[in-house]
Amino acid sequence: MDSIKKGVLYMSFLWCGMTIISCKHEVDSTVEKSTPGVPVNVVAVSKGNIGEEVTLMATSIYLKRNLLTAPVPSFIIDVRIKLGDKVNKNDVLYVLETKEARAFGGNYIGTDSTLRDFGRIVIKAPSDGIISTLDKQQIGDYVLEGNPLCTIAESRNLAFQINVPYEYVHLLKKDSYCSILLPDNKELKARIVAPLTSMNVLAQTQTYLAKPIETLFLPENLIASVKLTTREKKGAQLLPNACLLSDEVMKNFWVMKLINDSIAVKVVVQPGIKNDKYTEIVSPQFITGERILSEGNYGLADTTLVKIQKD
Repeated sequence: MDSIKKGVLYMSFLWCGMTIISCKHEVDSTVEKSTPGVPVNVVAVSKGNIGEEVTLMATSIYLKRNLLTAPVPSFIIDVRIKLGDKVNKNDVLYVLETKEARAFGGNYIGTDSTLRDFGRIVIKAPSDGIISTLDKQQIGDYVLEGNPLCTIAESRNLAFQINVPYEYVHLLKKDSYCSILLPDNKELKARIVAPLTSMNVLAQTQTYLAKPIETLFLPENLIASVKLTTREKKGAQLLPNACLLSDEVMKNFWVMKLINDSIAVKVVVQPGIKNDKYTEIVSPQFITGERILSEGNYGLADTTLVKIQKD
């Protein structure tokens, strides 16, 4: 009888122990399954060309202006332009009448049609351009010989003055080409004409002239930007800038590399050339296609459980 009681008691303890172990295993499994990974996005390591650029300021200027003056003492009888107008070569700008013709008042014409335009002077545009100054615009004004009428800034002589720090002057060669970005994000291709001989004393910059390939009508003193490539590397190991992490003093750099679909580890790297989109990774050498965290990587510890976001 005692042996039966002991057997029942033993079986009860065994059943309770197995129940506790089973429950613990289920809890552990539930915890393990419910532990979330940090949501991240990844990109693949790629190979390509990268260049480091410097942005310089450029200002529009017209290299040639045509000053129109009165050829003889005369009266202005017609003005066909306004300040800022775009004009083409041979467009009529002014019509003048000599003081002799004004004195006769047209009575000298009579029946001779050849005298119809006697004493009338038509002033035409000598080139395409923009009316940059308008000295005389009032009909009836009397002008002396040599008095200025207007000034035309020649559109085919539009250029940009690029202020280049002296350490970069070797990047600009005569007859080489550069890209000029206007404030409206329009990009112009321009040819380097020549450097000017003087330096800016305070900024220590030398001025280069660049002429756009196409003929444009642009206001003078328009500020644009020019990007010059200071160094370039082909076949570099590239990652988007968002992948690169660093300490507070920007001395140590690393990335978070995905070693499987759920674990990311910290890898110390040496960056090289950087532009506005990509950074060259000098070392270590990754296998092309290896996945690096691009979003959600900030502040992660080494060997972190992650969850890749699906698009």
